Amino acid sequence: MEVAPEYLVACAGVIYVCAFLIINQIFLRITLLVGSVFYVWYYFIVADVPLWAAIFSNFAIFLANSTGLAMLLLRGSKLIIPQQYRDIYPLFSVLQPGDFRTLIQLSKRYVADSDIEMTAEDAPVRKLYFVVEGKVEACKRGQSFSLSDGIFVGEIGYLTCNAASATTTLAAGSDVLEWDVDTLRRKAKRSPRFNLALDAAISKDLATKVSRAGAPIANVGQIV
Repeated sequence: MEVAPEYLVACAGVIYVCAFLIINQIFLRITLLVGSVFYVWYYFIVADVPLWAAIFSNFAIFLANSTGLAMLLLRGSKLIIPQQYRDIYPLFSVLQPGDFRTLIQLSKRYVADSDIEMTAEDAPVRKLYFVVEGKVEACKRGQSFSLSDGIFVGEIGYLTCNAASATTTLAAGSDVLEWDVDTLRRKAKRSPRFNLALDAAISKDLATKVSRAGAPIANVGQIV
């Protein structure tokens, strides 16, 4: 069955216009791929001899778009998360797998072989921690209290560049992630996407801490 070239180019144009009205990046790219197929088809039949220059140009666009689509799909797949970190991904479920992978690539995960002072009250915050499992003791304005695991420690200092509001100590045997604050800030400055991902993880953590807090006196400084 012969297809009129005018029909093909009209279809391709309509598909491209529709694609640019789509917000979802995956559907946008799929639609553009379909439009590219129609354009290549058109360049094959519009003249007595296929317009190879136009065909190769559109094929290159097709390949580039396909690569971008594959990267989008991969970024949303848990398969790209390193095996040793897959067990803790549920704690960061607010992040896409690709964003989580970027975050943990900058971290160091270890089990503390002795007690570690993570932050010191009124001292600069040099490290950001996430306590995967373990015990954290905090002291703020002379009052001591315990913090649950599954939380960031030092996040306020990271966000505000201010000194720590409490002294926190991680118990030996605790499973923890550690980041260098300066490295995180440099990465966040270079990559808006990483900055948004880290902000999302910290925002969820802060919301969790606020929801756990009770009376102000009994829970002095749950956010450290």
